[in-house]
Amino acid sequence: MAEQVGNYVGTSVPRKEDAALLAGEARWTDNIKLPDMLHVAVLRSPLAHAKIEHIDVSGALSKSGVVAAYTGEDLAGEWPSGIPCAWQVTQDMKAPVHRPVARGEVNHMGDAVAVVVASERSLAYDALEAIDVDYEPLEPVVDVERALEEGAPLVHEDLGTNECYTWPLATGDIDEAFGQADVVASGRYIQQRLIPSPIEPRAVVAQQDPVHDGFILHTSTQVPHFVKDVIAGSCGVPDNKLRVVAPDVGGGFGGKLNVYAEEALALALTRRIGVPVKWTEDRGESHQASTHGRGQVQYVEVAARSDGKILGMKVKLYADMGAYLQLLTPGVAVLGSFTYPGLYTFDAYSFECTGVFTNLTPTDSYRGAGRSEAAYACERAMDDLARELGMDPAEVRLKNLIPPFEEPVTNPAGVQYDSGDYETCMRKALDLAGYGDLREEQRRRREAGDPVQLGIGIGNFTESGGLSPSKISAAVGLGGAGWEAATVRMLPSGRVEVITGTSPHGQGHATSWSQIVADDLGVHPDEVEVHHGDTAIAPWGRDTYGSRSLSVGGVAVHLACEKVSDKAKKIAAHMLEAAEADVELSGGRFSVAGSQEPALTIQEVAGAAFAASDLPEGMEPGLTADYFFDPPNFTWPFGTHICVTEVDTETGKVTIPKYVAVDDCGPVVNPQVVEGQLHGGIAQGIAQALYEEATYDESGTLTSASLMDYMIPGAPEIPNMILDSTVTPSSTNPMGVKGIGESGSIGASPAVINSVIDALSPLGVTHVDMPASPVRVWEAIQAARKG
Repeated sequence: MAEQVGNYVGTSVPRKEDAALLAGEARWTDNIKLPDMLHVAVLRSPLAHAKIEHIDVSGALSKSGVVAAYTGEDLAGEWPSGIPCAWQVTQDMKAPVHRPVARGEVNHMGDAVAVVVASERSLAYDALEAIDVDYEPLEPVVDVERALEEGAPLVHEDLGTNECYTWPLATGDIDEAFGQADVVASGRYIQQRLIPSPIEPRAVVAQQDPVHDGFILHTSTQVPHFVKDVIAGSCGVPDNKLRVVAPDVGGGFGGKLNVYAEEALALALTRRIGVPVKWTEDRGESHQASTHGRGQVQYVEVAARSDGKILGMKVKLYADMGAYLQLLTPGVAVLGSFTYPGLYTFDAYSFECTGVFTNLTPTDSYRGAGRSEAAYACERAMDDLARELGMDPAEVRLKNLIPPFEEPVTNPAGVQYDSGDYETCMRKALDLAGYGDLREEQRRRREAGDPVQLGIGIGNFTESGGLSPSKISAAVGLGGAGWEAATVRMLPSGRVEVITGTSPHGQGHATSWSQIVADDLGVHPDEVEVHHGDTAIAPWGRDTYGSRSLSVGGVAVHLACEKVSDKAKKIAAHMLEAAEADVELSGGRFSVAGSQEPALTIQEVAGAAFAASDLPEGMEPGLTADYFFDPPNFTWPFGTHICVTEVDTETGKVTIPKYVAVDDCGPVVNPQVVEGQLHGGIAQGIAQALYEEATYDESGTLTSASLMDYMIPGAPEIPNMILDSTVTPSSTNPMGVKGIGESGSIGASPAVINSVIDALSPLGVTHVDMPASPVRVWEAIQAARKG
């Protein structure tokens, strides 16, 4: 048995997952090779909007190694209802039919029009060139505001409009708040489209399951249980005849929080042809046909008194849906509606979002979905307000923070934050950054006319993590439950197996869940095996997204452990011939209170539970427990990020000499895992602020269709980070944990852009859109000088 070393939760136990990853022994979907397996290639439209006048696949069928080739018409009967959207945000929401392979019309560049199945991947892709397609071009619409204008081209003519929905929210008397204001700050902010770009592209392997007369789908996804539910329904397969497996998954960032056309296509092809098939996207397909993130135009107004006290906020959004509704597309902006007020308190708030169809790749979740967009707009507005008032940006924020609270409080949007001490967190970040000294250095550079100006930007935020409560999900039109499930079982040896419904793609669940179990049951983490990502092994689960894994899935594991230890305590009391109330579990040993001997290890109790020869009367053998945890509310992690930039006013180049982040995610299970999540999230937030943007021309052609034209920053572009934390336990779960996976990306982008604008403010620059590339910054400087 492994040596006991004490408490594990709160310590940086080395990650169990890393050995296989570093040794190249991980099992990716594209590594899977099955007997007689064929390969699938998808022909995609080069046009954003067109009628398919004629399509002929006979040329592909004549190519070497090609087994089959199909059009959308050929496969129409395989999925009568298409790919559904799971979020009905309003009763009158428009939802176009989304077929895995288009029939009659294409609606974005990358829309599938035909498929080829061949003995080798290269042969399948070569055969695509032999498919003859005649298109009749239609006028596309690519601008989200232009799409709502009278006479704009319609993405889906049968819908009669490009408006998908309009969703309002209002609290307090907004007219009174603005009527009493001394100052109103307003801004128009752009959330550019982003491409998730995980290091492992999407891939699917589908096969028939002869043992169970069904199908097995291996797919690189964050949501195997969602895939099972949706694909079973779309393809007419009984849900007990479909097994979905997410093997090792090389990143997701929201791009794999979806059910995709290719998953339905793979199942349909293996059903039709009778042998396993594999599809793996290339990077160009990833850019065109996997979902994009963000894609919003934000109008924000903040009303305040002359002393800086905020009275109210108005938000009007135009959210780009793209051409179709993917799993969660319309709900992303709605989810963000609750966090536009940020960490601040005021009496009136109005929000309205209009979802809009365009002839572009569909949008959906991207790290920090909805919450990142909200924090960006809120924090940009805070800086705009500070400029209007002539106040320091930190002073305005501190004046309006919600006071410390340990029990839920209602924010201006009408939702309840679970716990928070925002001022302590913010002041800690200001101290770590050396805020006063930075302002003094900034003053010196300005007075000296230094061509490299210093900027300081603040990004305060909170987010609705722990995405889960089933009642809340239903209330906002999100289909499907929000609970999470776990099974904990002790084997006769005393080792522990954990079945979790969450499905990791880099977060370190196997390590963190082992730490929780080790502390709860008094075993070593190495004696804990965590199973996930296979609906045959973990049939119950709602998967991984929305910073929910620990605060919903991890808590489910903890509560299942409690049930196991409660039963073990009853058995131990019976074996020790003591009253159950007098028996204690400490360090994996049961003993009578006040005495260390006699004692029983939990492993001995597990063996007795299995042998079943000496159990309390009427007790079932074994030490196994299930738990379905459905928390009463989200968790609300929060933080303050401070970015220091140096902006070369002659070239527009931005560098980041200092970055400080103070985050509060409640009690931490593994500090190293948290640090890694923050590093990655902050890198993505900086990337949005300075580097990444999916761009299209007026014809709807994706002009950032490869990594040659879409810059993902590497280590040279990402600064060293000063990380610290405060700890405010959540009131929504017994562990007090919150979430951290998205926090970095939420706090970073406003901190960076506010810093860039702060550096340039003496030149008259008050606005720069993301990404703040050298060209864009230089143009802003020139425009301000001319102005």
